[in-house]
Amino acid sequence: MAMGAADVVPGVSGGTIAFISGIYEELISTISGVDLSLLKTWKNEGFKAMWLQLNGGFIVSLFLGILISVFTLMRLANYLLQNHPVLIWSFFFGLVLASIWYVAKQIPKWNFKIIIALILGAAVALYVTSLPPMGSSKSTFFMFIAGAIAVCAMILPGISGAFILVLLGAYRPVTEAAHNFDIKTLAIVGAGAVFGLLSFSKILKWLFTHYTSITLAVLTGFIAGSLNKIWPWKKVLEVARFDDKEIVINETSVLPWNFEGDSQLLFSVVLMLAGFGLIFLLESLAGNQPEESNATN
Repeated sequence: MAMGAADVVPGVSGGTIAFISGIYEELISTISGVDLSLLKTWKNEGFKAMWLQLNGGFIVSLFLGILISVFTLMRLANYLLQNHPVLIWSFFFGLVLASIWYVAKQIPKWNFKIIIALILGAAVALYVTSLPPMGSSKSTFFMFIAGAIAVCAMILPGISGAFILVLLGAYRPVTEAAHNFDIKTLAIVGAGAVFGLLSFSKILKWLFTHYTSITLAVLTGFIAGSLNKIWPWKKVLEVARFDDKEIVINETSVLPWNFEGDSQLLFSVVLMLAGFGLIFLLESLAGNQPEESNATN
């Protein structure tokens, strides 16, 4: 449900929430395991064996939580972003800032290569989040590729899939398709998302298997590089209107005392600390889970 809540906020990645809740590697491993061998297992050993190989309970509980959260929290998230943007971004800034520490501490040994990987990851994320949007297109191939790229961003900590759709110029076509129940366009985007998810998850699993520390360093950099995107105090430079909604497509970060309007500095700091503290709570819950499972076994 926390991943779903993050996914409805442009600029915040559900992958970040998966990482700090301790399920990221299992998520990547489970998704990458979806292939034709599941059908062979079902045929030869039955549905139960296939379900266990799929890690079906994990997938169902995870995506059910995401869907419930998306449909129940989307209106609340939109309301908060429109009416209290500084406060909501302050909370997420504290949460993401603490997640940098959480991911980085999982690297057992730091060296020159690890530091370079972190810097490169941060540079890439910073560059991506500062790119201007591309022109819009509705071609079948473009929508397929947009779905594939956006879903890859959704499972990468620090990079928002919704923001990638804006960058690609696909945000408007996708929202219009959802609003008009354009099944064909949604199916194309969905097919691209499935292709991207299955393909990219296998790459991530391979990287975690062979280059665990460097991969963690790059992901830490991704999260660090995304901080500029979710900095609470912004000056809007350019907006676009999609379906009677204004979407900010160009903005710059400013210091609280240079913010045009009420900076709400005191409440913002409190919410940053709350977001920061939530990471420690999630870490505690995730850390206790294996012990409880072992005790049961």
